Amino acid sequence: MKYVLLYTSADGVAERAPAVFPRHRERYEEFHRRGLLLLVGPFEDAQEDGAMSVFTTREAAEEFAQGDPFVLEGVVSSWTVRGWREVLMP
Repeated sequence: MKYVLLYTSADGVAERAPAVFPRHRERYEEFHRRGLLLLVGPFEDAQEDGAMSVFTTREAAEEFAQGDPFVLEGVVSSWTVRGWREVLMP
């Protein structure tokens, strides 16, 4: 089981995100180094569709979102974590 963190972009994301992105990147790199974050990135139209990350545990996904500068500074308007039963694995 993996856990998918889904972000909904806030209004004005294109203007707000660049200033906050370096701290957001530091956070996702830390979680990746710890082996908790497997994949991360925006959808094709991030302004409309937001972003998605895949974590090894629900706790890691929730911890990430609760301290993510994108969430804390209003780049993301809402987030949710969903369990995902991965079928094909490398």
